[in-house]
Amino acid sequence: MKDSDELLRWYDGAKREMPWRSGRDPYTIWVSEIMLQQTRVETVRPYFNRFIERFPTVDSLAAAAQDEVLALWSGLGYYRRARQLHAAARQIVADGGRMPSSEEELQKLPGVGPYTAAAVASIAFGVVAPVLDGNVERVLSRVLALEGDPRRAATRRRLLEAAGRLLDPARPGDSNQALMELGATVCTPKSPECGECPLAAGCAGLATGSPEHYPQLPERRKPRRQHRVAVVVERDARVLLIRRPDDSELLAGTWEFPWAPAGKDGGIEQSLAERFGGNWQIDRRLGRVRHAITHRALEVEVVRGSVAGGEAIAQGIESGWFTAEEIERLASSSLVGKILRCAGAAGTSTAADSGSRPCGP
Repeated sequence: MKDSDELLRWYDGAKREMPWRSGRDPYTIWVSEIMLQQTRVETVRPYFNRFIERFPTVDSLAAAAQDEVLALWSGLGYYRRARQLHAAARQIVADGGRMPSSEEELQKLPGVGPYTAAAVASIAFGVVAPVLDGNVERVLSRVLALEGDPRRAATRRRLLEAAGRLLDPARPGDSNQALMELGATVCTPKSPECGECPLAAGCAGLATGSPEHYPQLPERRKPRRQHRVAVVVERDARVLLIRRPDDSELLAGTWEFPWAPAGKDGGIEQSLAERFGGNWQIDRRLGRVRHAITHRALEVEVVRGSVAGGEAIAQGIESGWFTAEEIERLASSSLVGKILRCAGAAGTSTAADSGSRPCGP
């Protein structure tokens, strides 16, 4: 039996049930592939279900306001994906409402690169196009015992050729998903279950006795540590949040607590005034939370404070007062929830879960 046949036979018996695998609707497959970029399946699943329930078609997504799209994305991270997904939906509707079916057409959409285009084209439309994501890179690097960085152009060409040889032209989408599933569940970064692998017989990496040696990835960049102070300002059971500008490098258009870098000359009150306007006063410390975002490791001191006039006043700053329930419907990162829980543990009335464990010292 050919390796491609063994791979599909394994997939038919071992594949996980996922909501986007229930059919071949191009729209839902596209949404799932965008959500799955740099994000684990189990994290994506509830977000996908909520998103598709609210936006079941490309037309409904295109008609929505961006703030509503970002709100449903809140906590999933990499918010640029949501903005590009929304822009792409509007582009599709403007072009007649038909989902593109070829790799070339799909790559004309915002946020769709070669991998996503090949995945959507093969799974939704049966296009014979191999995919190459992190899981597939790992599987094929081990099968070939491939030396060198798999992200170099010459190495990627060899990996794509190998992926192409494993495609069944009658089931290209399933072949691609089988390779991705194999990398996610069997050929894992550490302690691969080689005895369960349908490609083990021809795996050169396994034959070396050290399949974990592959792929040979460059050393990951260490996250840059940053220290911040976030201020919880409360009024009538609501807290003050600030909306990031749409042109922000990170988390554009999302809501967050007012914050300033810790340890800046002049004190936190002056830093807040420079960022947001107004006259700030820090009342007391509530605790500390940690948060990772892209290549940053944030350590955030949470304090309670006030601002003269009750809100930030700098020109161009958008702010608002929200209850914990209203915050759940806003576009915001999970850091906002961490700060709310920290404040609640310290006695702030707007916290969504006042019984949660206090944040660290």
